[in-house]
Amino acid sequence: MLEKLKKEVYEANMLLPEYNLVTFTWGNVSGIDREKGLFVIKPSGVPYNELSSDNMVVVDLNGNTVEGDYNPSSDTATHAILYNRFPKIGGIVHTHSTWATSWAQSGRNIPCYGTTHADYIYGEIPCVRNLTQKEIDEAYEKNTGILIAEEFERRKQDYAATPAVLCKNHGPFTWGKDPEAAVHNAVVLEKVAQMAFNCEMINSDVRPVPQEMMDKHYNRKFGPNAYYGQIKNSK
Repeated sequence: MLEKLKKEVYEANMLLPEYNLVTFTWGNVSGIDREKGLFVIKPSGVPYNELSSDNMVVVDLNGNTVEGDYNPSSDTATHAILYNRFPKIGGIVHTHSTWATSWAQSGRNIPCYGTTHADYIYGEIPCVRNLTQKEIDEAYEKNTGILIAEEFERRKQDYAATPAVLCKNHGPFTWGKDPEAAVHNAVVLEKVAQMAFNCEMINSDVRPVPQEMMDKHYNRKFGPNAYYGQIKNSK
């Protein structure tokens, strides 16, 4: 079942150690088949050097295992909520990457200080509040997803334009049109988190990039009149 998607999700998971985004088993990638209403996710706690496409786990949008010999990632319920609430996304990544997690543990949003950030992520990267004791006790992973979705709704922030979030005292989640794109955004997040930290160390009075420059850099890649990259020839 979903053999092609299993391979894509496996390959995306293997990119996490390649890009130094995970230590031990501290991360996971999933990808969804919207037509079937199922997604594939990394098994829980399995070392990366033991992974294969065959041991990826298929689950439904309620987080129930449909196929697989392993338990799915402990973050499966978070992924399920995000797929339900963010219908445009096709892949999700969770890591505990050093720089992004440092911002998450500090409880701070990551400001957009420059064009590297603006090229891929529009505006500041939000850090959501801590879950309450009740939210943790009732359904920790599910409520993590709900909290993320509600924060984007509260901010009226476009989840497609800002494909990253920090969970306070926890770590980052990113997403994209497919599993590989979600990993790409996780790499970008880690780099801009590091740059933002360095920026504040160099200049404690730094201010976010001007709105007009942020708009220019984001829109030249993703806006209606985007012109970055090669234009495909219709011939």
